[in-house]
Amino acid sequence: MEKIAFLGLGRMGLPMARRLADAGYPLTVWNRSPGRAGDLTGAGATEAATPAEAVRGADVVVTMLSDPEAVAELAGRFTADLAPGTLWIDMSSIGPRATAALRAELPDGVALVDAPVMGSTGPAATGDLTVFAGGEDADLDRAQPVLKHLGRVRRCGGPGAGAALKVVVIGAIVASVTVLGEVLAVADELGVPQEQAREVLSAGPLAGVATRAFGTGSDFPVRLAAKDLALAGGGPVLAAAREVLLAHPEIAEQDLSAVPGALRRGR
Repeated sequence: MEKIAFLGLGRMGLPMARRLADAGYPLTVWNRSPGRAGDLTGAGATEAATPAEAVRGADVVVTMLSDPEAVAELAGRFTADLAPGTLWIDMSSIGPRATAALRAELPDGVALVDAPVMGSTGPAATGDLTVFAGGEDADLDRAQPVLKHLGRVRRCGGPGAGAALKVVVIGAIVASVTVLGEVLAVADELGVPQEQAREVLSAGPLAGVATRAFGTGSDFPVRLAAKDLALAGGGPVLAAAREVLLAHPEIAEQDLSAVPGALRRGR
């Protein structure tokens, strides 16, 4: 099995790395804050002191970080140590422009697959994420055996296609949850009982959005939702939704489902 270096052991990265360790891959891990490896080292993984140390000798490098700035900063610390033939799978949600910038700085002979995911910490632990994969066909073929342990892989097209589709999908979800929160605040003002409004919304065309807005099993911080809306560019509706999220710093670390409650309290 190919040797994997996994960089970024946050909310999502740690359970994803654990799945690869459980699948038997020789695994070296690194995280900005040391000591996050936990039981991974007990399962045979090695914790590296630096990103460069982590990727040396790796066949596949997987990165899972929070935003484009974090990925760019980390890339500057390890790309020079990538050997020809290495496959880098970036699973961070950073958008196609940042992905193209990473690709432009790759050493000769190093390939990149963009593979951001949909799903929260629960699906990350059970291997039920949706993976949006973009890249050259040969690189996607090589990435498939690794990615299949993390979720259902949707091959989206060439380089940057996975990153682009993630921006589209998450933009729609986050903006829709924000709008739903706003209309529930309007329901209060008009005297419509919340239970009634939620029941009807959950039974109509917005059922999927309502399930996400009212659910309790996800862990997608509002600050990351606002970041993802920024990746979509300057569209007025998405920009307005982002401003609404940023106006409620008290829920920045809470799941997206906290938005409706915050908007009701703020009216």
